[in-house]
This record gives sequence, structure tokens and C-alpha cells, in this order.
Amino acid sequence: MRFTSERRLDDGVLEREFILDGIPGILWTPASASAPAPLILLGHPPLGLRAMYPRLVARARDSVARGFAAATIELPGSGDRPRWPAADRARSDLRRAMEAGRPVGDEIVDALVLPLVGKAVPEWRAALDALLPLPGIGGPVGYSGGLISVGIRLAVVEPRVSAAVLFAGSLVPRALVEEARQVTVPLHVLLQWDDEGNDRQASLNLFDAFGSREKSLHAHLGGHTGVPQFAGDAAAQFFTRHLM
Repeated sequence: MRFTSERRLDDGVLEREFILDGIPGILWTPASASAPAPLILLGHPPLGLRAMYPRLVARARDSVARGFAAATIELPGSGDRPRWPAADRARSDLRRAMEAGRPVGDEIVDALVLPLVGKAVPEWRAALDALLPLPGIGGPVGYSGGLISVGIRLAVVEPRVSAAVLFAGSLVPRALVEEARQVTVPLHVLLQWDDEGNDRQASLNLFDAFGSREKSLHAHLGGHTGVPQFAGDAAAQFFTRHLM
């Protein structure tokens, strides 16, 4: 890991950009701490860190204010990383199907999601290998948001992830719905009831499939971007209970 920039935000949060094996990332840590801070991995959609930065830094500052460190990395084929033609074709197929009002078939979902999960999850694990030994950072680890399929796989294969906040989505391959039965960490799942790009029943079926003994579903009226502020507060309290 090589840090490429460092700055203090106006609330004292230390923000450091880094490169890990060619993958850009950002780490946010408290100004000072009496003990190593638990780490929250901030997931995001494949729109690029620069595009997502305003939302990511707001989530990170809230996490740090509550005593956590927070980090994120660029997803494969996004942002400043090399383009991934297969992913671009799959996104185009998805967009055409949705614009035409056609059902999004399993073949499109599999082509779009499975390769991304296969590449992204090992990179998140490599990021953990590099982040956890840093001064001021310790376990346990939480995963928050982003693509729910990435969260499923990470929760199954990464024992250092102790709890997860997931944003419900329906573009989940059948293979990952089956993997969800192997998830055992505590889960806090957010669902926007009127999400225009989400099949509500598919999201409910996925929640039912999760194998965790402690899981809760928090549904709110409104579209994809209408998550209320108090929903974020509840998710933060969930992490405080399980990671502090």
C-alpha cells in the first residue's frame, strides 16, 4: 500500500488516498484515539470513486465521528481503473432491457454481477490485509452498503467481517441467493419500498434466504435515493452494537 495524499478535513478527520496493487482507495481515520478503531468498509455502486466521493465522505465522516475508521476502494472497471469491456457490454444489455421494459433475464444478471463479484471480493480482502496492521486501526470489521452481491460473498468468505449493513437490490444471481444461506454474521438490511429499479419481492426473498440468526429488514417508503436520515442513524447504531 502506498499513500498518495493526506489532508485534514474541517472536523479533524484524517483523509488519506492510497494505491494498493494499482487499485485506488481512500482511508478516513479519527484525529486521535485512545485505542485502535474498528474498521467499516464502505461499499458503493460501480460509478467511480470521484463521482461517489460526496456520498462516501459524508458516510465516512459520520462513521469516524462515532469512533470508527472507514475505508473504500475503487471497483474493477470503474473510475480511474482500466475499462472492462465485458462489464461495459453487460451494463449496456441491462440498460437496453430496462429502457424497453423487458424483464431482466438471468443471463444478463449473471454476466453483469458474477465477474464483478469474482474480481472485487479478493480486492476487498487484500485491502483488509493492508489496512488492519496500520497504526490506529483494529478489528472487528463491518461492511456497509454498495452492491449487495459483493456484500453476500464477502460475508461468506471473509471471517474478519463481523457484521454488515446491506442495501437491498434485486439484480442478484441465483448462485448468490444460494450463497446467502451461508451468511451467519448479524445483518441490517435497508429496503426502499418504492425503488423504481428494484423488484421488491425478489429483495424480500433474498432477505428470507440469509442464514444469519440475527437479521433485520428496515423498509422505508420512497424511491432509490429517498433513504431517510434516520435510517443511516439506525445503521450506525447497529455497527456500534456489534463492532465496539
